[in-house]
Amino acid sequence: MKGRKLLMIPGPIEFTPEVLRAMGMATTSHVAPDFVESFGQALERLREVFFCPHGQPFVIAGSGTLAMDVAAANLVEPGDKALVVNTGLFGDRFAAILERYGAEVTQVRAPAIGDAPELEAVAAALGRGDFKLMTVTHVDTSTAVAADVRSLAALGRETGVLVVVDGVCAVAGAEMRQEEWGIDLALTASQKAIGVPPGLALLVAGPRAMEAFRQRQTPVGNYYADWTNWLPIMEAYEARRPSYFGTPPVNLIWALNVSLGQILAEGMMARFARHRRVSRAVKAAVTALGMEQVPLSAERTAVTLTAPYYPAGVERTVLGAIKDAGVVLAGGLHPAIRERYFRIGHMGAVSASDVLATVGAIERGLAWAGYSFEPGVGLAAAQKALGE
Repeated sequence: MKGRKLLMIPGPIEFTPEVLRAMGMATTSHVAPDFVESFGQALERLREVFFCPHGQPFVIAGSGTLAMDVAAANLVEPGDKALVVNTGLFGDRFAAILERYGAEVTQVRAPAIGDAPELEAVAAALGRGDFKLMTVTHVDTSTAVAADVRSLAALGRETGVLVVVDGVCAVAGAEMRQEEWGIDLALTASQKAIGVPPGLALLVAGPRAMEAFRQRQTPVGNYYADWTNWLPIMEAYEARRPSYFGTPPVNLIWALNVSLGQILAEGMMARFARHRRVSRAVKAAVTALGMEQVPLSAERTAVTLTAPYYPAGVERTVLGAIKDAGVVLAGGLHPAIRERYFRIGHMGAVSASDVLATVGAIERGLAWAGYSFEPGVGLAAAQKALGE
């Protein structure tokens, strides 16, 4: 009898056996020739996954929040003006981080939870201030709202601001072409669609971001995050030379290189298409079961997770019943609606079988909670979507 549950939360996700084997191998020295080769290859592969051939990758031990912190620490000086395009909790977080480094922050907020600011509102805000940078959360994990990153980046370029994209819940799952779309810095974390256990903050800084860093007039206000310390390390490993500032998480980087190889072997366009297909299937099941979603429209919804509201009369305890049926889902995160919804992650190595197992478990949990629906209606909708 299988003892473990299927993990379908928006990170950490399910990892491939090859990635887990890399995590479990004997730990090498961080200056061993084979590790230096693996780290250098991982840096090169990050450029391909981010679609940023002229970018500078950074791989630093830490979480997605550290990646946000690194971006702010290196690009912001006291008194700089920053615009935050806010679609949920992580827009709030980026604003707080920017303010910590002395930025004067303006936020363009979504008019309602589950919505995103209109492009016209962002354009108007950009026109009213002399902003140095603009941040966009590609997918806000608290609301499952996806921003129109391509159009927002174009607006940023038109006004000359640095465009910073928080892609923690998006990179390698939702389509993003960093260099082509004019994104100056994109960031993510290992435990989402990149497909590696938690512990790595991943960033790719484009030429304009690196130039802004080099033109700073004040020291970076965070010693650990300072690119002055990390850039020589990244350059050395990519040149296949060992170097040291802080000990890298060796097994995580081995695993990262394995996962990036798998991502590129699948092909980025095929991977984006698979994520779209899986997302359609989950959302079709949710709709067939009579549940509404936090995003207010299909155009606003993420391909990496789904955020359904509980049906009337069904409480948060249903997640325990779904877990008993074999699948772990996440509760709500946005403080204003935390008790009213739950979240289904579907990114990385997620398969059609995972989707069907998840929908089946949700049906069993809803039945346990006394919710009235036609048995199998969610599974039928998911299967139909997967076959289209």
